[in-house]
Amino acid sequence: MGSQKISPQTNQKTLQDFFFQEKPLFLIPSSPSSSGNEELLSTISYCTFVFTFTDPSESPAQRDSKRLQLSRLIAMLKSSKKQVHEKVLDPLISMISANLFRPLPPPTNPSPISEFLDEEDPISIFSPLWSHLQIVYEILFRLVNTTETKTLKIYMNHSFLLNLLSLFQSEDPRERESLKNVYHKIYSKFVSERSAMRKSMTDVLLNYVFETEKHYGIAELLEIWGTIVNGFSVPLKEEHKLFLMRVLIPLHKTKGMQVYHRQLAYCVSQFVQKEPMLGGVVVRGILRYWPVTNCQKEILLIGELEDLVENLDPDQYRKLALPICTQITKCINSWNSQVAERALYVWNNEQFYKMATTGTGEVLPVIVEGVEKNLKWHWSKSVRQLTESVKVVVEDIDPDLYAKVVINMEAKESVAHQEDMKRQKRWERIELAASKNQFVNSQRYMCVSH
Repeated sequence: MGSQKISPQTNQKTLQDFFFQEKPLFLIPSSPSSSGNEELLSTISYCTFVFTFTDPSESPAQRDSKRLQLSRLIAMLKSSKKQVHEKVLDPLISMISANLFRPLPPPTNPSPISEFLDEEDPISIFSPLWSHLQIVYEILFRLVNTTETKTLKIYMNHSFLLNLLSLFQSEDPRERESLKNVYHKIYSKFVSERSAMRKSMTDVLLNYVFETEKHYGIAELLEIWGTIVNGFSVPLKEEHKLFLMRVLIPLHKTKGMQVYHRQLAYCVSQFVQKEPMLGGVVVRGILRYWPVTNCQKEILLIGELEDLVENLDPDQYRKLALPICTQITKCINSWNSQVAERALYVWNNEQFYKMATTGTGEVLPVIVEGVEKNLKWHWSKSVRQLTESVKVVVEDIDPDLYAKVVINMEAKESVAHQEDMKRQKRWERIELAASKNQFVNSQRYMCVSH
């Protein structure tokens, strides 16, 4: 074959013919070629052939031989002190494309991100292709790291970058991790392409939130976004604020949020740290998407709210104290003990305490009612004990107001009890009248029938 470049399209037709023997054909030469570039080109040509790892006609020995050639190729690239020659660069990029850009298999799990999935223990599918792909990604990273941007951009065009982005759908977390590092490195180098790359990533996230809710690489994409947001200058551009409001905040509503919540919360906190006045927009957005029945998500969002309070502009405390404290109090009253306990622990946060005390007259009655309800009705002993500790803290804020709220609660309960009694008596009278009417009608029917 020599230095002839094999395209991915011809791969399927020639693969079986080329590997007709069982013994490995990719033997590593014992002595280097006279021309370094020719040696590279020859090795690249071998590596352009793609094994499926599912075709029974493929020989394990031949697959091992290709892996040796890939290892040899990365060793040659690392040992060379010069940049890759343009004569080699074109077939090298073609080889990388042939190996990486392939149709991904249909997902083994039809719902890749489940509402019951634990973020610490995601379902992972490991691809048999990884023994080859790992080295190909290493070659690509090396290439991006050492080649001049101007030269690279000739070969890594918009289409190449879109193909890379599509690979975040891979089920193999090892591939997504390597891909994340490569894609972020390209973003760092290709300054003129950054806007287009951000738009492409945004399109993927929007499609996930509003269309499919199925994508394996949301966590990795958000990790890239975290470093991007971290580098935004202040004051933030309108484009970046819109990304926060139209993409990041709606990402809180999906069923699979817990899989990528850590990366999402980091992105959001970066925005609020850069411009604390955005805290109000974020808090109201999270409250709008608060889950109704998903306890795991509630626990995560309570933690995110607590972190956000620490970065809020104190001028916003008075506006946000009531909505935040109302939601935390609802969680305190949750019948799920884990949610209730996590919400009660928020009272250990000094900034939350400061915020809660800014609008005492408006906020305290909500908190007091929640505390008293727990002490009377909550089934969990540990929740009641934690509530006792919170009661001491809340009562200390304004003892007179606390007592007044309790008296008002008791008065409301008394009125409500009286209304219940009246309603019950009315129903009893209605039922009695109905039974009498039924008796009279049955008597009439008997008379008529006789």
